[in-house]
Amino acid sequence: MYNVCLPAWRLLPFVAAMSLLPALANADNNVISVTHENDGLISSDDGHFTSGFELNWAFKPSPENWTQRLATALPDSLIGQADSVAFRLVHQIYTPDDIERSELIEDDRPYTGLVYAGMSLYEDVPIGRWQQATDLHIEAGLVGPSSLADSIQREVHRATNSERPNGWHHQLKDEPLLNLTMRRQWWHNVPLAGKRLAHGPGVSVALGNLNTYASAGYGVRWGDDASGIPTLTPNPSNRGRMTSTTGWQWYVFANVEGYYVAHNLTLDGNVFSSSHSVDRKEWVGEGAAGFAIAWDEWQAVFSGVQRTREFDGQEKQDKYGAIMLSKSF
Repeated sequence: MYNVCLPAWRLLPFVAAMSLLPALANADNNVISVTHENDGLISSDDGHFTSGFELNWAFKPSPENWTQRLATALPDSLIGQADSVAFRLVHQIYTPDDIERSELIEDDRPYTGLVYAGMSLYEDVPIGRWQQATDLHIEAGLVGPSSLADSIQREVHRATNSERPNGWHHQLKDEPLLNLTMRRQWWHNVPLAGKRLAHGPGVSVALGNLNTYASAGYGVRWGDDASGIPTLTPNPSNRGRMTSTTGWQWYVFANVEGYYVAHNLTLDGNVFSSSHSVDRKEWVGEGAAGFAIAWDEWQAVFSGVQRTREFDGQEKQDKYGAIMLSKSF
């Protein structure tokens, strides 16, 4: 007989998930969302960012909710109050392009599995004819074998009769993750052809051992009114929901973004131990586009992104898609 002791940091995603429960008692305008990101949605490739899954719960906090008290305690230059709050659980898988090779592929990205929990605070403030949208995100979790990414990918490929991934014994080692991200966008909203045209610039900055970067971009949305536009990995967000929950609605959107990347765990490898890594490019650009449709409390979003090469030796640019399904209640 033996005992199994897990390091406390391995329990971080589960501890964060349990923190959702007290907030349920003081929440309005709840929205549950499920998002699946996969390169196979818009490409025949099965490598690099190969899969992502997110379960997200967003709500409007009451003044007594601890998340609202947290938001008002932060400096006003960051956020004044929380117009909405979101909690999420995320699982992601990254692999090299050729997953059938069992030897270490030194010039391609490492096998990486991530699992983490996150919390976000959102605020919208009118500034003249513009709307300032602020997002604050914190994420905690782990990278490594404890994410079970190797088992998940093998079982999915077995069920779909796809090629067997044979290189997971080279994956990044277990380490805790902690990341902070702030994103701010400015939207100018005007009528156009019976719908609403919103457009404007945005900036973001991330700091942590998962991602450290600064970015700037410009987004456009046309259709029925919404809270913003969806963003894809590595930008965390839960914006883009329709303002109304009555009848049929829709919008289309596009966004371009440029990043200065100081650290990317999935390319640079483990921070606290030696591991496989590649030479990361500091400057990365991407373009994204998609559409959303809604009927009453249900909403579906499809989006795709193409990103420039992220490391030396990368043969072609990456592209992947995402599907999000949401229900308001």
